Amino acid sequence: MNSDRLPPGLYIVATPIGNLGDLSPRAADTLRRADLVLAEDKRVSSKLLAHTGATARMTTYHDHTSEEERDRILARLATEAVALVSDAGTPLISDPGYKLVRAARAAGLAVHTIPGPSAVVAAMTLSGLPTDRFLFAGFLPPKAKAREDAITELAGIRATLAFYESGPRLGDTLAALHRTLGDRDGAVIREISKLHEETVTGTLGELSERYADKPPKGEIVIVVGPPAEQDEASDDDLDAALDEALTRLSASRAAAEVAAKLNIPRKRAYARALERAK
Repeated sequence: MNSDRLPPGLYIVATPIGNLGDLSPRAADTLRRADLVLAEDKRVSSKLLAHTGATARMTTYHDHTSEEERDRILARLATEAVALVSDAGTPLISDPGYKLVRAARAAGLAVHTIPGPSAVVAAMTLSGLPTDRFLFAGFLPPKAKAREDAITELAGIRATLAFYESGPRLGDTLAALHRTLGDRDGAVIREISKLHEETVTGTLGELSERYADKPPKGEIVIVVGPPAEQDEASDDDLDAALDEALTRLSASRAAAEVAAKLNIPRKRAYARALERAK
């Protein structure tokens, strides 16, 4: 154990998302003084610990960690300082950890956070889109129907939307966002804080076309602007949108998509969809 020990408890330590220079002095000090480090992937975190000169023992903690192992960690929190890190960025943001935090609080154990880098927040600052109200939706489902359904649920939210995505899936995701949300402004941001950091902005249609057959490399954040203020859709607008949606969706799903896109009550869209489907 370290001679200069931290008080017992759980320390949530944000780590760099690409540039080691972004590690805060407090985060480095916490890792050096911790008794145990919980790492999503020990191979990744070992490089960070070596960089800081930390010698604490590491153990793996991720989504598949058993309740028995979590109970063993909780027992150690009463007498030891345990640091929780993810592979990159702030733990618990699309990373495991919330169950451990909740259990530690329920047991009356101390929980501290050492704030730092977060890819979604960094992407919001780079996007040039409204940041006064935004919703982070993590990774969209990989299967097409589940992805479309998830996007439809988000379509009516009057806020900027942010998603994590991988290069191979980027083209399909942008196409699905374009179909369901219309031609909103968007941004594709990748490799934040790394040598090849890149931000590409445009409408969802432009971005979808750009990346349709050219999957980029690296860690990616998609940012989509909020829906535009618009007048009540006319019957002609509704019919045109429904006729297109009904060529590929059931009446209920077409109504949900169109209602979100035109910002109208789903009941109105569904009643009209049933008429058009006949």
